Amino acid sequence: MASPTCFEVSAGASAEQRPGLSSRKKLAVGLSIALAMLVGAVGFLALAPAAHGTAVASKFLGATPSISFMPVSVNRAAVSRSPRTMRVAAERAGARAGCRGNRLCMMAVGVFYSTTTGNTEGAASYFKGAIGVEPKEISDIAPGDLATYDGLIVGAPTWHTGADTMRSGTAWDDVLEEIKGLDLAGKHVAVFGCGDSAGYSDNFCDAIEELHSTFQATGAKLIGLVDASGYTYDDSKSVVDGKFLGLPLDEDNEDDLSEERVKAWVAQLKAEGMPI
Repeated sequence: MASPTCFEVSAGASAEQRPGLSSRKKLAVGLSIALAMLVGAVGFLALAPAAHGTAVASKFLGATPSISFMPVSVNRAAVSRSPRTMRVAAERAGARAGCRGNRLCMMAVGVFYSTTTGNTEGAASYFKGAIGVEPKEISDIAPGDLATYDGLIVGAPTWHTGADTMRSGTAWDDVLEEIKGLDLAGKHVAVFGCGDSAGYSDNFCDAIEELHSTFQATGAKLIGLVDASGYTYDDSKSVVDGKFLGLPLDEDNEDDLSEERVKAWVAQLKAEGMPI
């Protein structure tokens, strides 16, 4: 004789034939469903502003006008390029969605460099202390990922002295043309560079101008020009109207000045609109 606690329920069985759930199980199921709905709603609120603007999400939340959120900016052209770029953009969007309207929290600044002897890497490290951002080698990311940042600080050495192009002799040389094709309109970009004012005084920090012109072609707003009177050198392609097109650093002869120069420059960038 079959045990009275066993049931066999077919797809067409009536409700009376099916075993009932205990109150505790019903509560657990209900909570699971509610949690799933909550996660879905949060995901919608985070992505709806990015995909359709705040108006769509506001319409969805018409019954709760007290809820507000900040739009999430996603560069669709960059996102479509690769899963890696999509992941980076999603991380940025998620971080911004969690900022709850805090403007500074929502801004993301990237520090990128490339180096031959290690001087530019050392110079880039000063920015970690100054703004709390970990510098990255430009070869470690896809050029399209640069579009996911609100502001960029980029640096390179001058290795090919006297050259008109590919002056840094680093990984920058491989990506400059691709970067020119990006849309960075409205984003703040600042350039720093390393040079040797004693050994290569005729081409001091020439690579600053090359990075400057590359990012200028993207529609970005270039900031951070520095008065050239504070440096001793003979000539530089990076000086226009008495100002360097970025921050020159001399790790060979004036490394004791680099950290303070970076701190002063960071304050200047902040005053000029860099979101740091």
